Amino acid sequence: MPLFYAQGVPIGGTAIMLALLASMGGFIFGYDTGQISDVLEMDDFLTRFAQCDPNDPTNPDACHFSNVRAGLIVGLLSIGTLVGALLGAPTADKLGRRYAMTAECMLFIVGVIIQMATFSSWKQFAVGRLVSGFAVGALSAAVPMYQAESAPPQIRGTLTATYQLFITFGILVAYCFSIGAREISGPGSWRLVVGLGIIWPFILGVGILFMPESPRWLAKVGKIADAREALARTRGVRPEDAHSHPLIVREADEMQNMAEYEAKQQSGWIDCFKPKDKILYRTLLGMALQSFQQLTGANYFFYYGTTVFKSVGLSDSFVTQIILGAVNFVCTFLGLYVMERYGRRIPLIIGGMWQSAWLFVFAAAGTAGDPENDEGIGKLMIVSACLFILGYASTWAPGIWILIGETFPTRTRAKQGALATASNWLWNFLLAFFTPFITGAIDFRYGFVFAACNLAGAVVVFLFLYESSELSLESVDQMYNDPACKPWTSRTWAPAGYADRKDLVEQTRAAQAHKPFAPRDIEEKRIEDAKEGA
Repeated sequence: MPLFYAQGVPIGGTAIMLALLASMGGFIFGYDTGQISDVLEMDDFLTRFAQCDPNDPTNPDACHFSNVRAGLIVGLLSIGTLVGALLGAPTADKLGRRYAMTAECMLFIVGVIIQMATFSSWKQFAVGRLVSGFAVGALSAAVPMYQAESAPPQIRGTLTATYQLFITFGILVAYCFSIGAREISGPGSWRLVVGLGIIWPFILGVGILFMPESPRWLAKVGKIADAREALARTRGVRPEDAHSHPLIVREADEMQNMAEYEAKQQSGWIDCFKPKDKILYRTLLGMALQSFQQLTGANYFFYYGTTVFKSVGLSDSFVTQIILGAVNFVCTFLGLYVMERYGRRIPLIIGGMWQSAWLFVFAAAGTAGDPENDEGIGKLMIVSACLFILGYASTWAPGIWILIGETFPTRTRAKQGALATASNWLWNFLLAFFTPFITGAIDFRYGFVFAACNLAGAVVVFLFLYESSELSLESVDQMYNDPACKPWTSRTWAPAGYADRKDLVEQTRAAQAHKPFAPRDIEEKRIEDAKEGA
């Protein structure tokens, strides 16, 4: 039975469950991101792995990490994710989305065990993070793709955005665990925080096996009967009606038609860089958007927030990290609404300008005075950081992951998504590794660099991104291939046979709901256009 109806179309509870469960992949990344900032400041971790005064090696106040050592411990995860994202595409295509995620969760657990087993070598700990990074990168490619391919179009944006919601939740949980564990004496402080990371991949790796496979992947490999059954589960349709229900039959036929057309095309890595059907355009766009998501500067606060706010003069910078994490998590709920209600382009453009403004305030305040000795400047910097996170969490954080799932055609979606995600991880590593060097040279003026990058990201969105909200994935492909459609006019785009976007959406919903005001010849033309336009 359907859990509820969206615009008259049934939505099954399984659709919600699979999105939330798959988003545990985001939680895994978020938890790993959030923990390292605090772990680097824990007393036992410092005395074991940092460079200490030989005359007082057990005093954590006499220990510090060099820029290279801190950068490698933090940044090697991102090198792993870069490689994992690229390897995750063929894995997801070969094994299917679910089994690929299970294998990647097992690999993450291996990385955590390597970290926990470290006694004195910081290099072993860094290698453990590298191994975990392979899994996180592969999951970051597989999860949004699985969510977008399985979610009903009516709520696809919201369900795909839960990936980012769980990233923020993971960061917040890591902060909370860290502030409690720091009072534990000895290695138990950091080993407990790191070891708890085993729980999340276990939940995802086992639980995802009870969810339906991506219907589009099933159609792609010729299992159309299984695709109908998977669709039935996500739409709340009884299994015995999977092959006769008009909604399921219509959607499955459209997927099969598109899969048969794409099966005649080549889909190697080189095809991601061919200009035909704007494939190259979309590959570069996805890579640019993922790069700019990192260049917003959010991870400057998440990776090094404890260190940043200690330099502002706070006596307990751990608490400020929790505040930032809470703002990040709560505001992501706002992002779920914003990206579904206002589309993709407008929130990203406004978000880029908002984030730029508050980073400018943050950098200007830190540069104009001495935040360590001026309480007013310190508070202004904390407030501006929180307002920056508010904008990021409600726009760029969820929006980019939504777009990665819905911008690319099925035949190259896994590979293009992997390339885009790899760009994210490349910049993630560069920022994680070089931030200690950059802040050592220009201090809080670093914020001006991120402010400029946010404005540049907003310009890229305005000039190159097409509005894909409310469209089926097949219709998105048509839109990018329509030479008459421009990014700034795409909000009202509709293929031949429809008056505008509103008419397209209403006719599609009517056809899916099997309502009488959707003429069959128009719906058949829509499916045929999807085949020809691809």
